[in-house]
Amino acid sequence: MTARMTKSLFHTSRNQQSDPAAELAFDRLTTEIRACALCAPYLPLGPRPVLRGRPSARLLIISQAPGTRVHQTGLSFNDRSGDRLRGWLALDRETFYDETRVAIIPMGFCYPGRDGKGGDLPPRRECAPLWHARLRALLPAVELTLLAGSYAIGCYLPGSRMRSMTKAIAGWRDFPPEVFGLPHPSWRTTRWLRDNPWFENEALPELRAHVAVIVNPTPRSVPYPRR
Repeated sequence: MTARMTKSLFHTSRNQQSDPAAELAFDRLTTEIRACALCAPYLPLGPRPVLRGRPSARLLIISQAPGTRVHQTGLSFNDRSGDRLRGWLALDRETFYDETRVAIIPMGFCYPGRDGKGGDLPPRRECAPLWHARLRALLPAVELTLLAGSYAIGCYLPGSRMRSMTKAIAGWRDFPPEVFGLPHPSWRTTRWLRDNPWFENEALPELRAHVAVIVNPTPRSVPYPRR
């Protein structure tokens, strides 16, 4: 996928302001999503779709799927992976959970269950095609989309499917400024971080600077230039 094609996937109308009609449409859609039981027969803990955001959110995180703790609490990234992600982004919990600034949409909205090796199963395939386009259309203020994990990267950057996740993320300088790929911040990523020190030493400082501008805009803020 070319940079121009990728950029079109994440184009947003930044001058469009939230209005009561947009808020109502967003509320109606999120209510519909939270009532979804399409995959109920396949979910060991039952359906509990988890997502966050408001139409004014400027940062969008497209993640994988809730774990057991997130399923229990109904709060996205309310676990150790969330602690790691907030550290990567240099965001405190208050800012991270401010839905007017940060939206979180997983590839699968419900906890999918465990695989035979003790890890979580992949996100259910039904969710993204059914809901993502409709949700993103109601998030007009998004200026930066973070793709956390191989499932989000593979879905939104289809060209990366021909490469490993490491190679896809290593090309972060070639991403359009509206998108940034991340490994999933779970405990399984610990060894990957040791083997790829460039991620924390080179990519994260630039990402943090970009995120800081996005979530704390000033009247004269301008798009962050990627080197």
